[in-house]
Amino acid sequence: MGISAHIDSFVRDRLSPADAQPEFLFDLPELQYPEQLNAAVELIEGGNRDRLAIVNDTGSWTYGEMADLSDRIARLLVEEEGLAPGNRVFLRGPNCAMLFAAWLGVLKAGGVAVTTMPVLRAGEIATILKRGEVSHAIVDARSIEEFEAGARQAGTLKSVVSYQGDAGDGELEMRLQNMASGFAAVATHRDEPALIAFTSGTTGQPKACVQYHRDVLAPADSFAKHILKPQPGERWACSAPIAFTFGLGMLLIFPWRFGGTAVTIEKPGPAPLLTAIAQHGVTRLATAPTAYKAMIADLAGHDMSSLKHCVSAGEHLPEATWRAWHEATGIAIVDGIGATEMMHIFISASGPDIRPGATGKAVPGYRATVLDDDNRPRQTGTGRLAIKGPTGCRYLDDPRQSDYVVDGWNVTGDTYRFDEEGYFWFVSRSDDMIISSGYNIAAPEVENALYGHPAVQECAVVGVPCDERGSAVKAFVVLANDHNPGKKLAGELQDHVKATIAPYKYPREIAFVDALPKSATGKLQRYLLRAAG
Repeated sequence: MGISAHIDSFVRDRLSPADAQPEFLFDLPELQYPEQLNAAVELIEGGNRDRLAIVNDTGSWTYGEMADLSDRIARLLVEEEGLAPGNRVFLRGPNCAMLFAAWLGVLKAGGVAVTTMPVLRAGEIATILKRGEVSHAIVDARSIEEFEAGARQAGTLKSVVSYQGDAGDGELEMRLQNMASGFAAVATHRDEPALIAFTSGTTGQPKACVQYHRDVLAPADSFAKHILKPQPGERWACSAPIAFTFGLGMLLIFPWRFGGTAVTIEKPGPAPLLTAIAQHGVTRLATAPTAYKAMIADLAGHDMSSLKHCVSAGEHLPEATWRAWHEATGIAIVDGIGATEMMHIFISASGPDIRPGATGKAVPGYRATVLDDDNRPRQTGTGRLAIKGPTGCRYLDDPRQSDYVVDGWNVTGDTYRFDEEGYFWFVSRSDDMIISSGYNIAAPEVENALYGHPAVQECAVVGVPCDERGSAVKAFVVLANDHNPGKKLAGELQDHVKATIAPYKYPREIAFVDALPKSATGKLQRYLLRAAG
């Protein structure tokens, strides 16, 4: 790497050595980025300043307005809050214009964005703050209480600024009125950290995935450009928060890379998505398979005439769901698989290349294969999915780097079938991660939350088939003495989990059992619990 702009080298100092990182490929001409690259500048200042960048139920913002707003946020961070290039900035709030401007401002100031969902609880927030040694935070005031509790536990923050959604009357908004316009963005290197995206592995311990400035642009210039083929002026909506790299790509990076408009929804779900499509003329929609399935029954009551393109990711898209949506709307859903470690989607197909039920082929710029039990690439057949491309796994100070990167390949933890035509067909997850409605839920994390309730003597959590969610979280619980099973206690346990970790992780089903199945050595036999359903 050339000269670094980061004064604070905390992130780079905690990455695995080069020989433990994957092999990176930059075969496409559009992936040949200049050494000096600030992704925020590329995204927001390269287009027509008068073109619409964001629209929602509160208002609308042009590219020029978003550029000016993010400039003033960057100036405030640097001049008044003491942000140094390389410092980490915690962002918390639902998708809205101010959150997007804050994300841009952090990158312009040379900071590293650590964006999180507003549903995270205090303990989860504290873990992220401590892992990243986060010094600054910009937080939506409507979710500040849980954040403040987590911040007290972490003890790392030097600066916290709050805003009031897009209402325009929060602390940050008032202070920005006194900030001069314009800001000379920090001349970051293309291979300097731009963001840390936290995810959970099978142990429930969060993995911090580091993405460089070039990694922010690469999915737009590979997947979006070659598979989605965007056009200026299109309106994009996505159910995922930008804390998820799927949402970051579909709602911020891709629209702005190609002169489109982001339609933000603070509390997305099937009904709000349908409403937004009709009210704001959405042309491109991205959400999970379960949402597409849920929306089909309500399509008749909404104007869907603007919608032309749909993308699915987060979990396997069943062929039956693809066909039902296509029959109801005439739109062929573009399926895809991505990973936080890989930034975005790396296998997909669109148009006549779609094979219903298949995820697709390797996206231009990427190579994909399946590995046998000896980590050798197969020509065809079934094995562990392995990827190489312009993006790849860089964990922050985490020995699990060696689990994800094998002989230069990124090994995602998915089992796939690779056919003679180059298509990849999903078989199963290779680990105990539960994917429910597009969310990754680590079973041990839910178990740890349950163990915090006095009624729980022992427990195990697995994913079970669910028509609505793809998979549902189910807990098998052995009760402590003096506690009686029943619906009342099950509800108490569910509420306890919701109050301890993000509510979407709570067990939808609880079964009270006398004992958990174990091997002779005492190892929990989860497969028996899955079979029991």
